[in-house]
Order: sequence, then C-alpha cells, then structure tokens
Amino acid sequence: MPRTLANAPIMILNGPNLNLLGQRQPEIYGSETLDDVRALCAKAAAAHGGTVDFRQSNHEGELVDWIHEARQNHSGIVINPGAYSHTSVAILDALNTCDGLPVLEVHISNIHKRESFRHHSYVSLRADGVIAGCGVQGYVFGVERVVALVGAGQADT
Repeated sequence: MPRTLANAPIMILNGPNLNLLGQRQPEIYGSETLDDVRALCAKAAAAHGGTVDFRQSNHEGELVDWIHEARQNHSGIVINPGAYSHTSVAILDALNTCDGLPVLEVHISNIHKRESFRHHSYVSLRADGVIAGCGVQGYVFGVERVVALVGAGQADT
C-alpha cells in the first residue's frame, strides 16, 4: 500500500543541541523551544490530515537509525541535522537509502550568513529542498513541502 499522510506520519528529526532551542544563542535561534516547534509541525500536518513523529538526538547513530525507520514507516522526512549537516556522511548515506521518500532540510538560521564551514551541507546533496534562515517557521515550510510532494506521489529528485 502506498504511504500517504493518512497512513504514515511525517518524521521530523532534530540533531545535536536542538534540545536547547530557546535557551542556546537566542539571538541566532530565537526564543521558541523544541516543544513549540513540535506543536507548529503537528498543526501544519493536521491541517492536511496528517501527523508527525517528532524526535531529537545529540547522537549521530541514533539519527541514522531513525532515518532507516522512516524508510519503512513514514511519508517523508523533515530534518534539521544541526552541526551534523556539515560533517555527517553517515546521515547522507542513510538519507540516500530513502528512495522516493521526500526529504526536506531545515535550518533555523541562515547558514550562508554564518561561518564558512557552515556553508556546506552533506544533507543538501539528498534533500528535495533546503529551507534556511526562516526561523522555526522553516519547519512549517518543510512540512508543507512534504505534504505537496506526497500528494504529487514523488519527490523532486
């Protein structure tokens, strides 16, 4: 059976240090917490008859395991890999196993206005879209794009 928003949640993955959202560098990341982001994502998905499976880890291997899980059980992935964007070939390799599954990369800050090492993202090599610099609203944009791609029946690859 094809996965749809009605039968498979959207996986929302958050990488290292995002558990401190609202506390860590609010001048860069804002004052909203990860629970606020969870609520925004759930509301955006619910508006289209969907749900979210919202997770955060500071551990690369756990994120890889969750991506493997998403291959089987989810309609798409919205991922804010945090600093792993710039370092993790393992996360890229895991995402590359998600054939036909929409993947949206989200960054709260505009990574292109920050330190030069943040300008490159391994995750972008697989992502069907990249949203950066829109604050936590970027997550909503990511959910909306997954909804559009699931509705179209395929990711823009």
